[in-house]
Amino acid sequence: MKENRAVGRLSRALHNLLAVTCALLFYYFLPLDAVPVGRLSGVPALLAFVIGVAGLIWLARWRIRRYILDPRATVGRINDVLLVVCVVVTFFALYYYVLELRSPGQFEGLHTRTDALYYTIVTLGTVGYGDVHAVGAAAKVATMVQVAFDLGVIGILIAISTSHIIQRLSEAQRGRPAGGE
Repeated sequence: MKENRAVGRLSRALHNLLAVTCALLFYYFLPLDAVPVGRLSGVPALLAFVIGVAGLIWLARWRIRRYILDPRATVGRINDVLLVVCVVVTFFALYYYVLELRSPGQFEGLHTRTDALYYTIVTLGTVGYGDVHAVGAAAKVATMVQVAFDLGVIGILIAISTSHIIQRLSEAQRGRPAGGE
């Protein structure tokens, strides 16, 4: 039983790592501008992009299938939310980067994809260091949408965790002998 849990944890950790890796491949090698990012160009960059997209699709399908098979699996629900966060962070970072490329001046301090990813993650964490910030109306609206999403995700994670705690307490109560301690 202990070995099954350890294998399950390792499997979840590997799938989460794979999700982040695929999202980063997709993010950094999506051909948005004339000059590809990094040293890879042409076929290798396109291949990295396709691998990232295919990996994210496969992971989403795998997680949805697993959730349908066991809808009460708390850890599975948390992993599903984390996958959604990974995808949405990638989406917002891409949006911020493209917005700044197409309409310069929307952000102060956002010049690279890494800056956009940094801004997205700092916004998700509600830290807001101020070194990169929205200046234009479109950037401010997009940031407000992301903050609303982030608050929803935090609420969902709290709800999942709370239901898991309540379920465990209920199971513990049923396991006790009648009449007390």
